[in-house]
Amino acid sequence: MSAPTQERRRFQRIPFEAEVLLLQGQRRWQVRLHDLSLKGLLVSRPNDWDALADAPVHACLELAPGVEVSMLVAIAHQRDDVLGFHCCEIDLDSLTHLRRLIELNQGNSGLLERELGALMQY
Repeated sequence: MSAPTQERRRFQRIPFEAEVLLLQGQRRWQVRLHDLSLKGLLVSRPNDWDALADAPVHACLELAPGVEVSMLVAIAHQRDDVLGFHCCEIDLDSLTHLRRLIELNQGNSGLLERELGALMQY
């Protein structure tokens, strides 16, 4: 079994439409979020995408005023219309918000606990 297949099984993605701000140095892109998990996110690829492939990107998802999920991500894959990122770093507050968001959308806290356990093994 390949690593991407294993990751899909460990970290279930939830569909979630929202705007995400991507930042890399002086570059900024406002993109559409398609789905996210504890380990990454999938967004629409902007027309002017010119990020450095080997440099991290800061992703910010505002859930409500003053409530955001902020993570440092790296490009996992690119296609013509979407960008997939894996999470490299996330602060505790963002992880708490992300966990709650996933829990509400999955409706299964047992599955979320298994995914959190898998995340700690990375």
